[in-house]
Amino acid sequence: MSPKNWRDAIADATAVVGARDARLIVGHVADWSPTELALHADEPVNAKCQASIDGRVERRKAGEPLQYVLGSWGFRQLDLYVDRRVLIPRPETEYVVELVLAAINQLRVNEDAPLVVDLGTGSGAIGLSIAKELPDAQVWLTDASHDALEVARLNLIGLGQAAVGRVALQEGDWFHALPDALTGMVTLVVSNPPYVRDTDALPREVEDWEPAAALRSGPDGLDDIRRIVAAAPNWLARPGALVLEHAPDQGDAVQELMRAAGAEATSTHNDLVDRPRVTVGKW
Repeated sequence: MSPKNWRDAIADATAVVGARDARLIVGHVADWSPTELALHADEPVNAKCQASIDGRVERRKAGEPLQYVLGSWGFRQLDLYVDRRVLIPRPETEYVVELVLAAINQLRVNEDAPLVVDLGTGSGAIGLSIAKELPDAQVWLTDASHDALEVARLNLIGLGQAAVGRVALQEGDWFHALPDALTGMVTLVVSNPPYVRDTDALPREVEDWEPAAALRSGPDGLDDIRRIVAAAPNWLARPGALVLEHAPDQGDAVQELMRAAGAEATSTHNDLVDRPRVTVGKW
């Protein structure tokens, strides 16, 4: 029996997981773009590649998120390694980076390099995007999870020489990960913290696969946000800013917390599908 070609591989995978996932899985294994995959469609698939496709199709069939099945996912200008140790990077979080870049531009009062802290970095999506897109920024990435920091470390390697000496990874609970020397020196703090209520239902693909500690945060979903907002003013330079992702119904509460902590201006911004998703506070 002759070996399958790439067209056959796509067809077989499509019958199990659907056309979109099948093409992404086969293209990932082949390391080809959609155009390249079409050009090579009639070429035979070697045994190693076929085994990889079969294994990934079975994982997807079992309900594992596609991003974990592939082992990587695009986020702004980055191709991030992801697995079950970290949350899957989402499009709404890309908008968080957009607001961070805008805030830093407004905060610049001289030519000094901005100092940015990404709390609870997970895969490193936010902090590493800032490091890539702001070549003079000094960026600290923190996480209480040693496993998550290992993923972020792998993604930091992907930035290459450009990040050497500018990006630091520290393990610890929110601001406790930072050295005291940074007190009052941070230009901007950003976080996509846990904000799901303990009792809220989540899609099975999220509930069963993504790390619960990075998702849920108390009865109203604000336990971790309260801690971050309360501590942030001590770490921020003046002027300085705090940027937080949150649930669409939490914007007013987050603004109130920021004002109670001394923020002189607060604003909540809608994400790409027009949901209130990110709040910025300035001191």
